[in-house]
Parts: sequence; structure tokens; C-alpha cells
Amino acid sequence: MEKCRASSRIVIIGAGVSGIAAATRLLQNNFHNVQILEAENRIGGRINTVYFGDNVIDLGAQWCHGKQQNCVYDMVKDMGILHETGDYYSPIKRVRSNKEVIPHELATKIHDIAVKSMPSGPHPVVGSFGTHLAQAYWRRIESELPELDRTVASESLNTFAKHESSIIGADNLFEVSVREHIEYHECDGDKLLHWGTKGYRRFLRLLMHVSEDSPEELGLLEGRVQLAKKVTKIELACPRKVILRCEDGDYFEADHVICTVSLGVLQEQHEKLFTPPLPAAKVNAIRGLTLGTVNKLYLEYGKQPLPDGWVGFFCLWLEQDLTELRKTEHSWVEGITGVHMITCQPRMLMAWVNGPHGRHMENLSDEKVLEGLQWLFRKFLTFEIPPPQRFVRSKWFSNPNFRGSWSHRPTKADERKTGPWDLESPVLGEDGHLGLLFAGEASSRNYFSTVHGALEAGYREADRLIGHYTSCSAKA
Repeated sequence: MEKCRASSRIVIIGAGVSGIAAATRLLQNNFHNVQILEAENRIGGRINTVYFGDNVIDLGAQWCHGKQQNCVYDMVKDMGILHETGDYYSPIKRVRSNKEVIPHELATKIHDIAVKSMPSGPHPVVGSFGTHLAQAYWRRIESELPELDRTVASESLNTFAKHESSIIGADNLFEVSVREHIEYHECDGDKLLHWGTKGYRRFLRLLMHVSEDSPEELGLLEGRVQLAKKVTKIELACPRKVILRCEDGDYFEADHVICTVSLGVLQEQHEKLFTPPLPAAKVNAIRGLTLGTVNKLYLEYGKQPLPDGWVGFFCLWLEQDLTELRKTEHSWVEGITGVHMITCQPRMLMAWVNGPHGRHMENLSDEKVLEGLQWLFRKFLTFEIPPPQRFVRSKWFSNPNFRGSWSHRPTKADERKTGPWDLESPVLGEDGHLGLLFAGEASSRNYFSTVHGALEAGYREADRLIGHYTSCSAKA
């Protein structure tokens, strides 16, 4: 009998925002047999809101990045649950490792020059982000701020580049394709729209149609999510079916599978995960794109330890101090891009650490991480910051179900002539059956690395199946 929406068996791998978006869209379009297999013991994927401090913190996705052409913002814009951060961080300090604070007006001028030095427009289209940034930055310094001490200019550029690397999710800007910045679509509006005291979990609940005060957890997906269910084999079998095997021995048959696992997991497992092997173009994309590591450190105090007039600081390293640091056990703190307060958590500080230093930090004990932070505070600040009462951090790279934080497009993707479009393309069975579909933020052509990119990718693949069954929708 010909399958239709009601009888078609859909299995989604991963209960992150992409998987949840795909499942809800299918269920709302007369697909009755939809289930999600999730390797973790929680839903959300790289959205991970936990109770901490005075309300909640987000160990993963934290902000809604802009308003225009942002499908997350569009869903909630009339509900009053997103709040603008505005110029909250504008007075952030730039502090050198000799404790000198760069005057705010000068720091702002240097920052503006760095921002204007980032690649833009249709050109250039080849090379690395880091090369283009450095060349344009030094040209602008010469013409716009020639009196600036070149040492301070260099420290400022290094700090800006490190911060930009953490936004992109790269180890450094010299590995990032210049086309990344041009082809990634910035959504206009406040990039730090926040969820108040609810965290990004509030959005997941809306996606699943769970009301704010409901004790329910899954709403539309109740009974359709299996946790701690790690898929270890995905086989495109004939006739027209997909077989999934799990670590615990469970076995599933589906007509279609939507795979939303992270790029890092695909990179590590694709050779043993898929039978038959994935097509060459898909493998090329998996190997060519990069899933970076960006981690967060949250420190809770009895009261806010920063003095009045401070919302946080960026670290500008003197070259000799950096040379000395790299010889010590605290060398990982070089990867800290900034330390700052956060909205709705008045007693807290947050630090970001990315790249190889972020990966190294994951292997240290809490005690060693806190030792490094206290050392950093003493190195840069003229006032004392006490040890925190409580401390929590993310460890996205060492978790085998993620292997990183968010994706970006490196220069090696350009060399391989690949990108998210090859990750997006479905894999057909021998008879042309639409067996295996791919979603997730890394498969988004223009919004990779974001929740709205993951959301639209989940919808994209659900819509692909909805279109596939258009002719039988009336029977559903």
C-alpha cells in the first residue's frame, strides 16, 4: 500500500531545536508516526538552561541574535518575553596586563576602527578573515589614529580578533574563510536580545506548545521522545526503508530519518554510522566545515564583585606577559576573551574561553580552573575579586554527543569547494527513495551557528517531507 502522511514512519535523531522544530512541523501537518531519539538524558541539544544563581543560566545558546529575518524573534516578538540588552556592555573596560585601563574614548575609537576593518560587501571573496582584518586595521590606524602607540594598537587588535573568534566559534581568524563573514546573514537589531529570567528553555517550550505555567515538559511531543537513546548505525535498506540501531541494542525501522546530530559528531562517527557510506560530496562537507569550541564559566558571588562603573573587562596582553603565561599551568587563561556581568543575574560574573584553550579547560578540575581565574583577576585588576560561592562551566567539546559548540566556514571549505549546501542535501536510497535527511545549524546556508539557523533547518527538512507527500495529504 502506498504510504501517506498518516502512515509514514519518521524518526528524528536529536532533540535539539532542529529536531524539535522538524517534529512539531510534521505533527501539525498530519504526520502521525513521528518520534525523536536523543542520546543525552535531556532535550534541547545546544540549548541548555539550568537553574543557578538568582534564576537560570544558559550553558549553551543564550541570546537571540537580531530581529530582522530571524525566525526565532518572529515567533515571540509580540509576547513580551524577549528583552533588549541595548548599550548595557558599552562601558566595558579594556585592561592591559600591567593593570593599565585604556581610556574609554580611545578604546572606543580603536574598537570602531577594528569593526570597520572587518571584511564586507561582495569583495574580497578569497583568503582568510584574519588576513583581511589585519591589513585593513593597520591601514585605518595609519590614517585615522596615527598617534596611537603601536604596541597598544597591536594588543587591541589581538584582543578584538580573539573576541571575534569566539563569536564565530573559531580557534583563530586565520582559519576562517573571508566568505564566512560575507555569506553569513546578520539579522539587524539588538544582537543580545535575552530571555529575562527564563532562559532559552522558554523558547523550546513555546516550540512544543507548552504554556508558561504548565508542569508539562514536552507538550506536542509528549510520548514521542526517547532519551538516552544513542544511535550507532543508520542503514539505508531496500525496499524503501531506513534501519536504525542503538547503543542499548534497540532497533527501529523508518520510512524517513532526519539526522540533526552536530557536525562534530558527524566528523567523528560518519564512517561507522552510515551504511552504505555517505556520498563523496556529503563527506567533503563534513570534513571541510568546522565545529568550534566556545565554553562559558559562570561565577556566583554573595554580591557583585565588580565596582561601580564596571560591567566587565577585556584582557589586553603585553607581549612579555603572554610569553611568561605560556610557560605556566594557567596558560589556558589566554583563551579568555572577556569577563562581564550578565542581565538578570546581579551577583554573577561570566567568562568566555574558546578554541584550544577552551578545550584544555574542560580537562581541568574545578579547583584548577578557579585558580587560573583568580590568577587572571590579580594580574589585570587593581581591586580584589574574592573566590566565588559557586561555579559552573560548560564542556561542549569533551561531550561525545556534541564535540563542540557551533559551526563556521573555514578556508579549507573554500579549498574543498564545499559548504552548508552539501551538508543539507538529502541522501537517497538505491531506488531513489528520500531516506535520509540532514538538519542542524551547520546545514543552514546563511544562518549557521545560530538557533534561528537550526530552527529553519529543521523546518526545511520537515517541509521537504511534507512536499514529498503532497499528493496523499487528503488521505491523512
